[in-house]
Amino acid sequence: MDRYLLRYFLAVAELGSFSKAAARVNVTQPTLSVGIAKLEEQVGARLFERTTRRVSLTPAGSRFLGHARRITQEYEVALRDVAEAPRLKRVRAGILSTIPARDLERVVAYHAKHASGEALELLDSTERDIANRLSDGRLDAALTILRPSLESFAQESLRAEPYVLFVGAGHKLAQAESIEGGELAGETMIVRRQCEGLPEISRYFTNRDVRPSFSLRTLSDDRALSMVAAGLGITVAPLSFKQPGLTAIKLNGFDLTRDIGLVFSDRARDQSAPSAFVEAVRATYGAARRKTR
Repeated sequence: MDRYLLRYFLAVAELGSFSKAAARVNVTQPTLSVGIAKLEEQVGARLFERTTRRVSLTPAGSRFLGHARRITQEYEVALRDVAEAPRLKRVRAGILSTIPARDLERVVAYHAKHASGEALELLDSTERDIANRLSDGRLDAALTILRPSLESFAQESLRAEPYVLFVGAGHKLAQAESIEGGELAGETMIVRRQCEGLPEISRYFTNRDVRPSFSLRTLSDDRALSMVAAGLGITVAPLSFKQPGLTAIKLNGFDLTRDIGLVFSDRARDQSAPSAFVEAVRATYGAARRKTR
């Protein structure tokens, strides 16, 4: 039953007039009459006696009046109760898609333990989308790569990590600490299609005349690394992707690193106290090297 029908009913019952009731609820008289007819159809009984001189409640209408008043009162009490209840602070955070899932798991677990009433809404996305959402205020903060394009935002550097070659633990190169790129000419590669360093990785191998075959191209880092562990191929990824079943090998002459950190929207930067999400990220990544802009 729609609440507006109860409003119509109570107005007519209290004023004894369809025209006066229509004015009270700010609708036309025909609209109110249609609403009362709909209500009568729903309850299965005629609620009003209508004459040319007056409008009065039928016996069914009199019985319904008490219920209608209680329903309306309970609804108003519910609205006040919700309005007066303390609201959870909601933090909307962007997470770069190539942040390892286990890092995010630790952040969320810490947040759940120390949130103190803060609700967390996460968005897993690309660098560009995160930057756009920070700019227009749809995100409060983000855990992402720090780039020159983000220098207009307040930032906090957390971890600088190199890119390395990953091979399966049983791979013939698994015992090597470092390797020259040219030695990988006969290897089969797995391509992480979301990798931020993909152009630099491609140039590194092209400059060494290495044009490997590819066994998998995927948007999923977890799948790429699982397939490396299974022996389908090798790949290049940030060192933090290290996990059981994989061996990390330094690529000589490949010095690319990525700087992971927090980026804040203007609104979040102006807040005096950091959110529980920010504290969870700091706790996960250790002592921060802060940059304030």
